[in-house]
Amino acid sequence: MRLLRPSDYRRTRWKNDGGWTTEIASCEDNCNQTDFVWRVSIAEIESDGPFSSFPGVRRDLLMLAGNGMELDINEQAPRRLDKRFEHVRFEGEDSVHCRLLAGPTRDFNVMTRRDSATAEVHARPINGTMLAFSEAGSTWLVHVFAGQITARTGHQAIEAGANATLIIESVSDRRERIVLEGGGELVLVRFNTLECKPAE
Repeated sequence: MRLLRPSDYRRTRWKNDGGWTTEIASCEDNCNQTDFVWRVSIAEIESDGPFSSFPGVRRDLLMLAGNGMELDINEQAPRRLDKRFEHVRFEGEDSVHCRLLAGPTRDFNVMTRRDSATAEVHARPINGTMLAFSEAGSTWLVHVFAGQITARTGHQAIEAGANATLIIESVSDRRERIVLEGGGELVLVRFNTLECKPAE
């Protein structure tokens, strides 16, 4: 397990000056030498505008704070996100335009390359004990949105407070239990790495 604190994150201004991205963590692609297998960030959206294009990438977006937004995705009806932890998934090459409902928003972003990994994204409260399981080829990312937790595996225990993130990687072919204890709200992402297929 690795603990990432807010001071470990990288915050950058968007090129179009419409907001900020705080990169929490990413996994490099050692197979095809592309930018990443997966990447997790928090976006602060300050104005209306289009989302950047990421061909070959699947995107998950969860609302964290603010009055919300409407997303025009391709020719679909507008998708309204105005509640905390509301979740939408779309493809990186989709045409996506954002309209803020009433002021800036913050959202949690998960990107995975479709040919390299899959992601399962959940947000839920914790009050006591929660169990997760890691397997070969899997990685858990646990972001503490609020509160404090202690994470335990068979050989390690780490405490994480609000806005911190835990990266929990499988270290064997066996199924391992992860125990999360505490109180607060978590965003959990389970990444499963696909079999490496070298570029032609």
